Amino acid sequence: MTLIADVLMAAGAFGAAVYCYVLAGRLKKFTTLETGMGGAIAVLSAQVDDMTRALEQARGAANGSASSLETLTARAETVAARLELLVAAMHDLPEPALNAAAEPPFDERKLRFVRRRAARNDLEAAE
Repeated sequence: MTLIADVLMAAGAFGAAVYCYVLAGRLKKFTTLETGMGGAIAVLSAQVDDMTRALEQARGAANGSASSLETLTARAETVAARLELLVAAMHDLPEPALNAAAEPPFDERKLRFVRRRAARNDLEAAE
C-alpha cells in the first residue's frame, strides 16, 4: 500500500514540476520587454507620461487664459459703465436746431461718379 502511495506521490510531484516549468516559460514570454506584454506595458507607460505632461501644459494654458479673460471682463464692465454714463449724459443735451442752409441728408444727395482714363503708357502694345 505504501508503495502505491509513494508512486502516486511521485507522479503528482512530477506533474506539478511539469506544470511549473510550462508556467515559467509562459511567464518569461509574457514579460519580455521587446515582444511580449512587457513591451506593451512599457509603451503604455511612456504614453501615460506624455499625456500627463500634455495635460499639465494644457492646464497651465487654461489657467492663463482664464485669468486673461477675467481681466478683460473686468475692463469690459468698466467700459460698459462709462458708456452707460455717456448715454445718460446725452439725454441732457439740447437737440440741435435744424438749419435751412444745412446739407440735405445723405439719402437726398445726388451721387457723382468720376471716371478717369488710364494713361497710354500703361497699356501694352499688341504685336
